[in-house]
Amino acid sequence: MHDTAPRPLLSRKALNLKGRIRVPGDKSMSHRALMFGAVAIGETRITGLLEAEDVVNTAKAMAALGAGVSRGDDGVWRVQGVGIAGLKSPDAPLDFGNSGTGVRLAMGLMATTPLTATCQGDASLHKRPMGRVTKPLELFGARFETAEGGRLPLTLHGAKDPVPVTYTLPVASAQVKSAVLLAALNTPGITTVIEPTPTRDHTERMLKGFGAKISVAVKDDGRHIQLEGQHELKAQALDVPGDPSSAAFPMVAALISEGSDIVIENIMLNPTRTGLITTLIEMGGNIAIENRRLAGGEEVGDLHVKASRLKGVTVPAERAPSMIDEYPVLAVAASFAEGTTRMQGLEELRVKESDRLAAVEAGLQANGVTTRSGRDWLEVEGGTVPGGGTVITHMDHRIAMSFLVMGLASAKETKVDDGSFIATSFPDFAGLMNGLGAKLAPASA
Repeated sequence: MHDTAPRPLLSRKALNLKGRIRVPGDKSMSHRALMFGAVAIGETRITGLLEAEDVVNTAKAMAALGAGVSRGDDGVWRVQGVGIAGLKSPDAPLDFGNSGTGVRLAMGLMATTPLTATCQGDASLHKRPMGRVTKPLELFGARFETAEGGRLPLTLHGAKDPVPVTYTLPVASAQVKSAVLLAALNTPGITTVIEPTPTRDHTERMLKGFGAKISVAVKDDGRHIQLEGQHELKAQALDVPGDPSSAAFPMVAALISEGSDIVIENIMLNPTRTGLITTLIEMGGNIAIENRRLAGGEEVGDLHVKASRLKGVTVPAERAPSMIDEYPVLAVAASFAEGTTRMQGLEELRVKESDRLAAVEAGLQANGVTTRSGRDWLEVEGGTVPGGGTVITHMDHRIAMSFLVMGLASAKETKVDDGSFIATSFPDFAGLMNGLGAKLAPASA
């Protein structure tokens, strides 16, 4: 459980951010590489794994379920798989810390194996709804005992004789889609997931790489993903590229900090993840994609970013799934843009690490930015940002990093009440940013 004392941080105005950097490995791919390796046959070797709390907790969970998981002195992670039916009941509760991805995907992985496991996490994770995953997993035959409101901690009883399902996603969620597909791995027959709105497709791409019998067809009612169960996966060698959600912070920092010119190397450019780049370019952002190449079935490249005069735009709702984690830092960029930026289709932000929409709006207002919002939309009036406010992060790493970026270009310093949770996704965030010329420092509580 995360019980670190709050670590307030502040950021002050900085000019001329310069340098070439690499951000941590992609979080989504890191979780999946560990899980798929755990149920494959043979040894999966992973380079570039994100070594942050969320992913390390997933590694510990896979080891507790019977896989062999180790990190070599060379930084390579090795996962000795047990096969799709080989997971065993853990001896103690599985602690996923702050990671909704970790716990929801692991629930899918366990749901169709006759084991019993208790899942828990930190205070933030215990507030997040799990019913969106437990409901479809119950269709396979799994049973769940949950805390009030269908929340963690919960105990999962995997199905002894799972049955295949056809499931239409009620909301666009890569986590729910992935949980259902992972449950299908050890289920006889064909399971079909229908997503009316496309979401990030790392699960489908990586499962295909591991040898799963999976197909995708686009029909009138959306993407139909079919997986034929009970075919063993084969171990792989994977190189995890940089996380576009982590790259978002230095990218926006460079755009809004006068005189800046940086390169962010080796970033994953999967089209289901590049909504923020598309939006920032529409706003007038000087972002060039250089050295495009393929790595591990994913397109990657380097982002060359220069300070820019941004203008407000309307971000369409259908773009939301491709940038759902980047709206907090987009809202910060919008604060410095000329005119109004309107973001639509944001209902998913209400059930992230915090109610991110409410947290973002409160943080903006605390720093003198005018906003308007509804259940699933946010408008930000851009211009100069007075700053000087303290932002309540609600134990949310992306809220903390977004508003530290704001302080780099606002008139007065910006303070966040707790930066300790940044380690869940970006352990050396402050060090990397300060290496470019940013001014991030501990603040008095």
